Amino acid sequence: MHVQKLSLNGYRNLEPLTLTFDNSVILFLGENAQGKTNLIESLYVLGFAKSHRTSKDRELIAWGEEHARIHGEIEKRTSSLTLDVQFAKQGSKRAKLNGLEQERISQYIGALNVVLFAPEDLNLVKGGPKERRRFIDMEIGQISNVYLHDLSQYYKTLKQRNQLLKDYWSKKDPIMLEVLTEQLIVAAAKVVSRRFVFLDKLQSWAAPIHEQISRGLEDLRLDYVSTAEVSQTSDLSTIEERYREAFHKKEEQEIRRGLSLVGPHREDFAIFVNEREIQVYGSQGQQRTAALSLKLAEIDLITEATADPPILLLDDVLSELDDFRQSHLLNAIQGKVQTFVTTTNVSGIEHETLNQAKRFYVNSGKVRMDP
Repeated sequence: MHVQKLSLNGYRNLEPLTLTFDNSVILFLGENAQGKTNLIESLYVLGFAKSHRTSKDRELIAWGEEHARIHGEIEKRTSSLTLDVQFAKQGSKRAKLNGLEQERISQYIGALNVVLFAPEDLNLVKGGPKERRRFIDMEIGQISNVYLHDLSQYYKTLKQRNQLLKDYWSKKDPIMLEVLTEQLIVAAAKVVSRRFVFLDKLQSWAAPIHEQISRGLEDLRLDYVSTAEVSQTSDLSTIEERYREAFHKKEEQEIRRGLSLVGPHREDFAIFVNEREIQVYGSQGQQRTAALSLKLAEIDLITEATADPPILLLDDVLSELDDFRQSHLLNAIQGKVQTFVTTTNVSGIEHETLNQAKRFYVNSGKVRMDP
């Protein structure tokens, strides 16, 4: 899979543009605050119909414009397709696949698979559970529309249940609470069951990568941290029963606090290196290696699941890695996946992958090719 053409209009600080790419490594070079990251972001938005940098779509629209549009032409292993995402200042959003507007964003996601690696992705390792939940949900969602549907149903029910708990003392309704709890349990079991499968597969790809980057000195393991007593070997009915027990134990506390305390929205996964949890005990080097291993494993996992490699976005990440990790990353992507890289310069990085890269220069929102 690769992006053959990208067109932007009314997007951030970038002047209207149309760029064509080959299936290789593409460098966006320029000083800071010129628009390089906006280009990377536009490719991410083309895949997910939302930004990784802001939850406010209107921030993607250029100053003084009413609309922003991202158009992409994509070549896949067995087909070609066009993608369009349009944002309006009043808040509407439209996502089109081959010219047909998709009723739900979940129907759009997965047409262009994207892996992003940026400095803030180190928070995947050393940040809080929210970052890891977002990671796991976004990555499973790229390869499973069913998961996105189940997750959407879960959060819809969670919102209703939380509202009922918040108002419980004024509107005591134990029957409705029981109904919503059961609906939440069924949805939670589907979500968590798929998370277990995903993490097991991710570990199978990430562990050998981590071992190689650490020169054989470190073993990587991923453990799902649940609010119920469930495990990788639990089947769907067992997961439901364990959540039922967990909700029963917490019900009085939930009513007092007006909040659902059990379920996937409060869960996490732990990263262990040599049996030590690196979120707590890992060195910065170990954390960087783990983050890099997980990102490279994403590429393999998506390729296996879809029979097509994703595109890779590297936003100012080379400067965050030492020479050895830089080389490993560049060796891993060479000839394997279309990669977009932003950096202020490539001086000091001697690697065939970058030497052969197609270069674009970004200055004050204008983009020009390497002469």
